[in-house]
Amino acid sequence: MERNNLYPVFLKLNNLKVLIVGGGFVAEEKLTFILKSSPDAHITLVSPMFRAGTSDLAKKGDVTLIDDVYSKKYLKGNHIVIATTNVPEVNIEIYEDCRKRGVLVNVADNPPFCDFYMGGIVTKGNVKVAISTNGKSPTTAKRLRQFFEDVIPENVDDLVKNLNDYRKTIKGDFEQKVDTLNELTKGLIVRKED
Repeated sequence: MERNNLYPVFLKLNNLKVLIVGGGFVAEEKLTFILKSSPDAHITLVSPMFRAGTSDLAKKGDVTLIDDVYSKKYLKGNHIVIATTNVPEVNIEIYEDCRKRGVLVNVADNPPFCDFYMGGIVTKGNVKVAISTNGKSPTTAKRLRQFFEDVIPENVDDLVKNLNDYRKTIKGDFEQKVDTLNELTKGLIVRKED
């Protein structure tokens, strides 16, 4: 049976630099995705052309647009690169340049040339749920995102904040604190009896 072996992480994009190569629809989609989840991200886009929507979206964040074709010089100082050009050879070149430099890279819609995938994300205040289909079905990730947006209550952030405040008042060692919080929150998950 095949399984998803990806390791999920939540990156602080305000501490990292992201490069998107391309200025078309896919670049705009990736930029939208990043800014929605991490509005304080530092992003550079390199392309000889930018869609009007991409240029408008760039004004809503810390986004620099560079009117140029890809060159490996643009990798310098970036931690994450997303290749979205409509020229497969350029995207593969970007992938190879990133691999040589130890820079994480995602070639859009080309799973073998990705160090990471950009899955579906649901955010409700401090609660964030990421969904991955192992690069197999972005549409399924989208539908699951919509499902979780509906079932996770809007006030879940209040619960998180209250539990954080309570956690600070609990006495004892780490294990005792975990046991206390586990006991307090077990009612959040209601399991059907077999």
